[in-house]
Amino acid sequence: MQDSYVHKGKRKILVDYLRHKIGIQDEKVLAALNQVPRHLFLESVFEDYAYEDRAFPILAHQTISHPSTVAEQTALLELKDKDKVLEIGTGCGYQTAVLVALNVLVFTIERQKDLHEFSQKKLRELHLRPKFQSFGDGFLGLPTFAPFDKILVTCGAEVLPTELLHQLKVGGKMVIPLGKTDEQILMRFTKKSEREFEREEFGSYKFVPMLNNTNH
Repeated sequence: MQDSYVHKGKRKILVDYLRHKIGIQDEKVLAALNQVPRHLFLESVFEDYAYEDRAFPILAHQTISHPSTVAEQTALLELKDKDKVLEIGTGCGYQTAVLVALNVLVFTIERQKDLHEFSQKKLRELHLRPKFQSFGDGFLGLPTFAPFDKILVTCGAEVLPTELLHQLKVGGKMVIPLGKTDEQILMRFTKKSEREFEREEFGSYKFVPMLNNTNH
C-alpha cells in the first residue's frame, strides 16, 4: 500500500472531524495525526475505512484505537518538544508513530511478540523511529531509562501500576485507562511530589486489557 493523495485527503477530513466534532484543540496533535498514514498500520481489507473514527482488529487479537481516542490520550499528555515519553503497549505502532511525529523521545514496550515485530518493521519503513523499542512486560516499565516526563498506557488496567508512577518525574503526567475489562475511565495522574499525585477523570472508554508477562 502507498500513501496516495486520496489517503491524504481522507486524513484531512478526519482531522477536521476531530477538531470540530470531537473538540480536539491541540493543533500539534492534529498535525501529527494528519502526518501519519493510519491505513499502513492496518490490514489491506480495512484500507478504505482507515480514516473513519473506528477501531479495527490487528494481530494477536488486539485492536488499533479510534483516532479520536489516540488524539484525546495524546492531547492529555500536554507534550513539550523533546519530552521523554514511555508508552505501554506499542500495538501495531500507530500511536507510537503519532508520538514520534510530535518530536518527543519515545520509549515503547509491547508484550505480544507478533505486534512487536510488526511495529518495528512498519515504523522503520516510515522513518518514524522511537528512541527505544522493547519486547517486554509493560507493568515493569523501563526503569533503566527512568525517570520519564510523560507516560501513556494504551491498554486498560484493572489496578493502577504503581511501578510506572515511580518512573515518572515530579511534575510529569501519566495517562491511563483504569477499570474492569468491559469499561474503563480515562485517568490522568500528575506527580506533585514523590508521594503526592493529582488525579483527573476524562470519561468512559473501552480498551483491551493490560496484561503482565510477555506472549511469544
